[in-house]
Amino acid sequence: MTATAVPSFLKTADQTDLVKMQGSKATHILGYGGSRSGKTVITLRTICIRAQKAPGSRHVVIRRHFRTAKRAIWNDSLPFVLRSCFKGVKYKMNNSECVVRFENGSEIWIAGLDDDERAERILGTEYASIFFNEVSELTFPSIALAHTRLSQQVVDTTSGKPLLCKAYYDCNPPTKRHWVYKLFVQKLDPISNNKIKRPGMYDHMRLNPDGNKKNLPKGYIEEILANLPERQRKRFLDGMFLDDQEGALWTRPMIDKYRVQVCRPDMRRIVVGVDPAVSNTETSDMNGIVAVGKGTDGHYYVFRDESLKASPHGWGTAVDECWDEVDADCVVAEVNQGGDLVESNIHSINSAIKVKKVHATRGKMVRAEPISGLYEQGLVHHVGEFPELEDEMCSYTGNPKEESPDRMDALVWALTELSGKKKRKARA
Repeated sequence: MTATAVPSFLKTADQTDLVKMQGSKATHILGYGGSRSGKTVITLRTICIRAQKAPGSRHVVIRRHFRTAKRAIWNDSLPFVLRSCFKGVKYKMNNSECVVRFENGSEIWIAGLDDDERAERILGTEYASIFFNEVSELTFPSIALAHTRLSQQVVDTTSGKPLLCKAYYDCNPPTKRHWVYKLFVQKLDPISNNKIKRPGMYDHMRLNPDGNKKNLPKGYIEEILANLPERQRKRFLDGMFLDDQEGALWTRPMIDKYRVQVCRPDMRRIVVGVDPAVSNTETSDMNGIVAVGKGTDGHYYVFRDESLKASPHGWGTAVDECWDEVDADCVVAEVNQGGDLVESNIHSINSAIKVKKVHATRGKMVRAEPISGLYEQGLVHHVGEFPELEDEMCSYTGNPKEESPDRMDALVWALTELSGKKKRKARA
């Protein structure tokens, strides 16, 4: 089809600078920064231009979960870029395969690394460009594996020379212990911690929402981002990599040391921990939804964080989908705020879900301490990266002024149920 007429796309100053960096000799380019700063859109535009320059070239956009890649990229960002930046360019969007095919034979694929069959199929092909969207959610070994497919040889018809294979990355910055910070800022190999070879091939740039203000809803920065708690404000408004918080029960090395890419053992039992919010507004708490399994090896595996801000129907649907996809045995839900309405909300969507109601009778830190102990013993493994969950874990100290750690609460409820850990009495 031919793109429909829409207003022209106008790059911001930050996006213009990122485009220049993406056109440099660097082969690995990270655009990081605050929420809605235009990182994804401008990178998709760059990839579309590369597809137009090199007939028959292949390009892929990768996220951790295929469903979020389809929702955010395939259904939203990519169609917007195609309509607004490439008027008159003919292309076809194959919804069943999630691939754009241009008239010159070039293709752009959408992939999620959680879909084994699709990931194997896509990573069995060579590409001229790979875009790792929300890269903080991906493990470095999975990135390194994908790098082996960055090897397609095609010609840039605008120069008559081979098109340089490139990898693009974007994210809201996680903590400074994350592999993204090590690789792009410190120029260290995330595995060996040695200096990387050819550091000039890795470049990075920060883009923040202030620079994209003309494209954002009125009040988004001043009323939403500026009113976030301090750590979230630094990340989503200021676009800063964060330090682990002194006094927190978890540290990044504690989690990283036992992180895995896949669940090896069979699961004896799987539960979904739920910490529902009491309201549904822009300033409401998150609805924590975290899936954890106990393996036949006696270890615990955290493999889903589906937390979100949503209406009761929205978070109830998310719980149902998570419960079904992970084949959970039950849902463990905190009911301090909603009482029986929490269970009723879940059952209104799926009456087959077994719901175990739990009440918070002690402080969050008291409940979390024995679970932190499981991590220290090496018994808990995160399957992949969970930047938002892990940031809560490594930053919450119990200070009353801190935002409620809803993802962490859901995790603690799930692991408490699986491990049988009892809440200790609070000390005077």
